[in-house]
Amino acid sequence: MCSKKKILIIQSIHAAGIKLLENNSNYEFEIVENTDNKFLKSKIKDCDGVSIRTAKLSGEVIAAASKLKIISRHGVGYDNIDLNITKSKNITLAITSTANAVAVAEHVMFMLLHISKKGNMYDNAVKSGNFNERNKLPKTLELWNKNILIAGFGRIGQALIKRCHGFEMKVYVYDPFVSKELIEKHGGIKVDSLEKVSKNMDAISLHVPLNEKTKNIINYNLLKNMKKNCIIINASRGGVINEIDLNKALNENLILGAGLDVFEVEPPSSNNPLLKNDKLFLSPHTAAFTEECMTRMGIETIQNILDFFDKKLERSKIVKI
Repeated sequence: MCSKKKILIIQSIHAAGIKLLENNSNYEFEIVENTDNKFLKSKIKDCDGVSIRTAKLSGEVIAAASKLKIISRHGVGYDNIDLNITKSKNITLAITSTANAVAVAEHVMFMLLHISKKGNMYDNAVKSGNFNERNKLPKTLELWNKNILIAGFGRIGQALIKRCHGFEMKVYVYDPFVSKELIEKHGGIKVDSLEKVSKNMDAISLHVPLNEKTKNIINYNLLKNMKKNCIIINASRGGVINEIDLNKALNENLILGAGLDVFEVEPPSSNNPLLKNDKLFLSPHTAAFTEECMTRMGIETIQNILDFFDKKLERSKIVKI
């Protein structure tokens, strides 16, 4: 009789995902919230699979796992996982590639609309008793007929382009790994240079992984050449924008505003100047935090583990490392 596979769930996930394990007699599991390295090393040592959200899974912890075969990331980013030791131990890394596209795309539109329509300012005018001062308020912008650049054209970018077309925006796409044919099939215009096209954009939405090529891809040299009404939205990874440069560009009125769901250091330190810049609209890395999305992600996170051991995990969900 085969022994049960042991799964460690680092940081809780939606109950719908947990139920998959509860209903499968071939598995046992434990949920832990403590993400300290020493604690995780003691818990992971005899586990066959791990699910993890945003906590760091260090090489030290992974090295302590003698039986580990699969790491299932609750999300699509994986810069919190030590890839070198994961690869050296031949551990499969899976992501929830199909779960969060709609939620993140909607969050991008929410941020874009909030900034262009000056949501906080208009709301505050009414609530503070300044309704009659409305003619003195700065005018808002329409999204109609505006140019938007989507940097990164995976599932989220492809979900976003549909919503941009709903506002009759002209959509440009920068992604060296996606063909012109696929981009045009979705109604986009493929561009080969972020630097050249960004100067003509009214909005830029970032959906790229964080790596050596994308780190600080948005910097002062790029920002200083953009249109003054440009809005930048980042719902990918904080490090792709140089935060010091962004704050400087906003203070110098080089662009209109920015919406950030992610930060270079999370949570951002209390002295981060971005927190005090009223040209920014911020959220705490919660673009995917819809009830529907968290349900899908919880299910997909665990299903990836079950599918791996059943030898039917889709290749599209496996990270090439």
